[in-house]
Amino acid sequence: MLILQYAKFVKPAFDDFILPSKKYADVIIPRGGDNHVAIDLIVQHIHTKLGQHDLCKVYPNVYVIHETFQFTLFSSIWTLVSSYERPMFQIRGMHTLIRDREISKHDFVFYSDRLIRLVVEHGLGHLPFTEKQIVTPTGSLYTGVDFCKKLCGVSIVRSGESMENALRACCKGIKIGKILIHRDGDNGKQLIYEKLPKDISERHVLLLDPVLATGNSANQAIELLIQKGVPESHIIFLNLISAPEGIHCVCKRFPSLKIVTSEIDVSLNEEFRVIPGMGEFGDRYFGTDD
Repeated sequence: MLILQYAKFVKPAFDDFILPSKKYADVIIPRGGDNHVAIDLIVQHIHTKLGQHDLCKVYPNVYVIHETFQFTLFSSIWTLVSSYERPMFQIRGMHTLIRDREISKHDFVFYSDRLIRLVVEHGLGHLPFTEKQIVTPTGSLYTGVDFCKKLCGVSIVRSGESMENALRACCKGIKIGKILIHRDGDNGKQLIYEKLPKDISERHVLLLDPVLATGNSANQAIELLIQKGVPESHIIFLNLISAPEGIHCVCKRFPSLKIVTSEIDVSLNEEFRVIPGMGEFGDRYFGTDD
């Protein structure tokens, strides 16, 4: 009897009124503005999300690296975080070193490279894979995985170039493109130079930039990749530190890409610099700071 009632009344009403509206809205409230209970539930949900300070919970595409992988506020962002304290302290220790303004250039480059390698390895873990069986030297079968072969890196010049060596160390013979985004005076216009693999639309892309500050340059680079035919979901953005403002800026505009970072900082200051941050990363890494 219930199935007959459903087939006669509920299903036709859904097909006629609800289903056609799905392409225009993420949430559909029956009876519209008169449904105060449904509206209150939505408001409470939004209020809860806005009150969360852990960006990995807000955005399921955000990941922070600390050995075992924890979700961040944005589902596209991942952080290297560990369920064990010592691996987490190892990453924290490297941050302590590279953020220290008194560190030597040699040590800054050494520990930055170590941290970048961890971020790259974590980013590679988000690539699609297929199951693969091989035979070990003992003659035994081992069921493992085979990662996608169509991969390339793209560095945002010039700080992003500091991450290229770690990527090459992890992925032998990988193609790496470059994007330069330069502000043209005070009019806010961006001049973009790009040199990318011709078949980039067929590849998964690891976008490289050690610091995510406002997110404006990252958005320009991501938009360019999408214009070149790269699906948004095929882009993994790798960086060492991220400001919350930059995460919001990127993830709201591109919810399908992933961000992998080693730490989410406090905020931006009045000069749009990441706080506590690590200064001008490119100048410190390449030795061009004063």
